[in-house]
Amino acid sequence: MPLIALTRLRVRSSRYLPQFLWHAIRSWLEARRARGCLGASLLKDKTMTFWTATAWQDEAMMRAFMRGCAHAKVMPRLREWCDEASVAHWQQEQARLPEWQERHRRMLEVGRRSTVNHPSPAHIAFKIPELRR
Repeated sequence: MPLIALTRLRVRSSRYLPQFLWHAIRSWLEARRARGCLGASLLKDKTMTFWTATAWQDEAMMRAFMRGCAHAKVMPRLREWCDEASVAHWQQEQARLPEWQERHRRMLEVGRRSTVNHPSPAHIAFKIPELRR
């Protein structure tokens, strides 16, 4: 059964935005070519918040990608660059990525906070506003 992986990252300062975007795009391009990836998408929300969604054949293939080149290099930096970060994983019957509203619902339902060095009040309370494109 396919695994869906979702991330939400809010960049805390515009000074980190160029580096963040560079690594985000590189990671997204690598994900699309990665073994076992069934789909990958990005969304820029307002207030420097970025969502990613990927579909994988299984968890092992997702984890192999996470340990790979661009993604593994940027992960430690996100703690400093972001003041909000969360992830959610779930399995579903179809490999197709769900609509963004469903992704938001799933983040609230099964998501968890990631560690950041400078958490916002919303991060601490795990408040994730509706998507605002």
